[in-house]
Amino acid sequence: MRGRDVGRLRGINLALVVVPSLRDPTLASKRKPPLGASRRDRSHTLPRPSDAAVAQGESRLPEPANAACESECTRAAKLGAVLFRHRGWLPVPFLAVPLLAPGHESWLNWVTGIALLAVGEAVRLWGIAAAGTSTRRRSRNVQRLITYGAFGWSRNPLYNGNFLAWLGFVVVSGVHWFIPVVIALFAIEYSLIVRYEEGVLESTFGEEYLRYRRRVPRWIPARPPAVLEGEHDWRGAWYSERSTFLGYVALVVAFVVKGLL
Repeated sequence: MRGRDVGRLRGINLALVVVPSLRDPTLASKRKPPLGASRRDRSHTLPRPSDAAVAQGESRLPEPANAACESECTRAAKLGAVLFRHRGWLPVPFLAVPLLAPGHESWLNWVTGIALLAVGEAVRLWGIAAAGTSTRRRSRNVQRLITYGAFGWSRNPLYNGNFLAWLGFVVVSGVHWFIPVVIALFAIEYSLIVRYEEGVLESTFGEEYLRYRRRVPRWIPARPPAVLEGEHDWRGAWYSERSTFLGYVALVVAFVVKGLL
């Protein structure tokens, strides 16, 4: 082979090394765009899924899971989120005023108040038996949507039970002027909390929760057209409420002492 031919072959090999697209046509679409290229020009160099891949369900831009919906981002929902994290302190005004303000206790007040307390706690136990101990969490992580049992009659049975229980103690105290205040406080505080919770459930369960919300009332219980069966952990519910029962006993003792003074 003559020297001129050897030089020509070396030049070809050098071109293949410097410009790989000449060696492999499939690499031409993978070369980097020039530095001065616009964003639109760069987008043409990015690999895209084939039409066959899209037809089989491969998405071009996967959507994030559990994205917050608009109802969770309203001003009422954001305020409800703060109250939700501190809802353990919400009964304080319901109890401080009846314990400190003067009132007339009577046997009728005690019978009526304890009856309200018993009904309220029964509703709470019914809801906790269906939903489990997750109802005491401060986290927004929800594993499943409960639509049976007490949740088939009202979307917020535990809050309904709370209202009856605290109203019962106000009736026991004989501070009857505070009853409309209790109703107003409950309506404001728990309505905001429910706005937040409903936004979380809508973000988590989507159309499944929206169908449940259209079917079941928020507050006032209504008999469902079809009773749904589900698991109830009554033993776990009673065990979960042990601190609540101790609180009831302490309050009853406090009101007895107040009546004797």
